[in-house]
Amino acid sequence: MELTPAVLTPSAHRDTFPRDHLPPAGQWPELVFDPPELRGPDRLNCAVELLDGTVERFGADRPVFHLPSGDTWSYDQLRTRVDRIAHVLTSELGVVPGNRVMLRGPTTPWLAACWLAVLKAGAVAVTVLAQQRARELATMCEIARVSHALCDIRSVDELVKAEVPGLRVVTYGGDAPDDLLRRAEGMPERYEAVETAADDVALIAFTSGTTGRPKGCMHFHRDVLSIADTFSRHVLRPEPGDVFAGSPPLGFTFGLGGLVVFPMRAGASTLLLEQAGPKQLLAAVAERGVSVLFTAPTAYRVMLGELAAADGSAYDISGLRRCVSAGENLPAATWQDWYERTGIRVINGIGATELLHIFISAADDAVRPGTTGVPVPGWQARVVDEAGDPLPDGEPGLLAVRGPVGCRYLSDPRQSVYVHGGWNLTGDTYVREPDGYFRYVARADDMIISAGYNIAGPQVEEVLLTHPDVTEAAVVGHPDELRGQIVAAYVVLREGARPDEGMKEALREFVTERLVPYKCPRVFEFLPALPRTPTGKLQRFRLRPDA
Repeated sequence: MELTPAVLTPSAHRDTFPRDHLPPAGQWPELVFDPPELRGPDRLNCAVELLDGTVERFGADRPVFHLPSGDTWSYDQLRTRVDRIAHVLTSELGVVPGNRVMLRGPTTPWLAACWLAVLKAGAVAVTVLAQQRARELATMCEIARVSHALCDIRSVDELVKAEVPGLRVVTYGGDAPDDLLRRAEGMPERYEAVETAADDVALIAFTSGTTGRPKGCMHFHRDVLSIADTFSRHVLRPEPGDVFAGSPPLGFTFGLGGLVVFPMRAGASTLLLEQAGPKQLLAAVAERGVSVLFTAPTAYRVMLGELAAADGSAYDISGLRRCVSAGENLPAATWQDWYERTGIRVINGIGATELLHIFISAADDAVRPGTTGVPVPGWQARVVDEAGDPLPDGEPGLLAVRGPVGCRYLSDPRQSVYVHGGWNLTGDTYVREPDGYFRYVARADDMIISAGYNIAGPQVEEVLLTHPDVTEAAVVGHPDELRGQIVAAYVVLREGARPDEGMKEALREFVTERLVPYKCPRVFEFLPALPRTPTGKLQRFRLRPDA
């Protein structure tokens, strides 16, 4: 086992902002390269490895992306499109290595191609959700100092509304003469990728903390390959003939890994769906030969209902061989029901944006329903107390993890909270069983997890407090059988405002206009005052149903 301190190799970035804003070396987690090959060479561009390297290993004519229309892109077609976009970035748009480029749009092959092109150009990809609102986009652009954006024409309105100073927005998928794809048509078919350092920042993935202000998680080029060479290689074990599909968008690292990185590393292919609800996923498995599925426990529960209603006659899912669940805890009952219906053992897992993907899991005969699993090969985990000291088996405590990828927040004081004593503290309460399996207990903070989405209550509170009729607001999670939790808002209105159904609908619309819809409260309750300590600190726990 090799423990590595924060020692960096010379960077290829001309814009040094990413490396300049890494956490201080003393606040880094210890990195574990076990086996040592996970470190990789000093010079490494992950897009080259995923695309050109896969072409060399498996051939250029293999399918890589399937479209809902029935069309298919080969690896060679993808490489040509990626390289042409990279030429546009560097020769026409002025992107230099280290610049941050925001990527925004529905889950399509073009979004994936833009992501690969940004990395080949040595820039830093900042992929966001197509549903995110102007307020959120502006904050992320400010934190990451984003200079350029590639945006699906259907998702550009909120980005324009964000009014980010100096941001150069280029759209794709439209009819304008300056459309990115039109510009790319005349570019050379091959692009000489920037020889980035293995520890140059490749992407910034945003997650929401309990304060509501998003945290930018900076990941290196070697990190992108590490998640494929640990969880995917040793637990998922994809085959070149596999067809992947799933519900998480590429703006989530769960989706980025499961729908782009893992299949490409294995020479497999992906059906990229803009609409990926449970019914669409079942249809994709039945009609498009999907064999590997990534989604959250909520979707598996809904799909079970669909299969029961159709009595199996509407969906032939016999080609499905791998199902991965993450984003929230997978109940043992859901696992068992899915196994009885399909014969497939769901691969449960826990990951984090800070660590890029799944680090505890189990597959096949090693699965134990009701537990998350064991540390993925290449990772280590333990349960610790508040001081960071290991706890005995069977005693609940904080989950601590370390491996080839570690938390590195972009200029955020919360780095010292997430990393303690060289370990990453995920914010989850776990128990390690005597046999080495890890069992989830609860979130250790106020994060709401609904249908696999992490929702910071204080962020929703901030929006509610901007409404002219709201004087106080508190947002917590309520238990929900389908989604795990739902967002509930407790509101104190200004004097004279009517606490009725009309006000609830008005507040619901107000939040939906400013945040991603899944963050909008499903429950509104009006109170004369919120519970607080004598010093005025809000006591959210008293608003939860189990308080």
